[in-house]
Amino acid sequence: MPAPLIIAIDGPSGSGKSSTARGVASKLGLSYLDTGSMYRAMTWHMLTHNINVHDAQAVASEAPDVAIRVGTDPKAPEIWVGDTDVSGPIRGSEVTAAVSSVSAVPQVRAQLVKIQQQVAANCEAGVVVEGRDIGTVVL
Repeated sequence: MPAPLIIAIDGPSGSGKSSTARGVASKLGLSYLDTGSMYRAMTWHMLTHNINVHDAQAVASEAPDVAIRVGTDPKAPEIWVGDTDVSGPIRGSEVTAAVSSVSAVPQVRAQLVKIQQQVAANCEAGVVVEGRDIGTVVL
C-alpha cells in the first residue's frame, strides 16, 4: 500500500492558505490539518487561565496540562481544548495578539508537533497540512 499523500501549504498571514488548504483537501478527499489553530488554542488556554503569555517558563509549565484535539474534516474544521470547542474564540484579537509569544516556547512547539504528527499518521488517505515547518520539521 502506498504511503498517504501529504500536502504542506505555507505562506504569509492573509494569503489564503486556509481556504486553499480546505479546498484542496475537499477536492482530493483528504483530511485537513490547520496547525496554526493549535497554537491559537494553546494561547486561548493560557489567556483564559491567566497565564502570563510573555513568561516562557510559565507557559512551558502549563503546556503539558493542555489537552488539544483537532478535527480534520475540511468542510467543518474544529479545535477543542479539553471539552470546549474553541474554533470561534481562537480567532479573536486577544489570541491573535498573544499567539506569537506562546508559539515561540520550545516546549509548546514540541508538544504540538507531536500531536500534529499523530494526527497526520492517522489520516489514512492523506492530509493537507497548513502551517510552518511541515515538510522540514513536523512530517
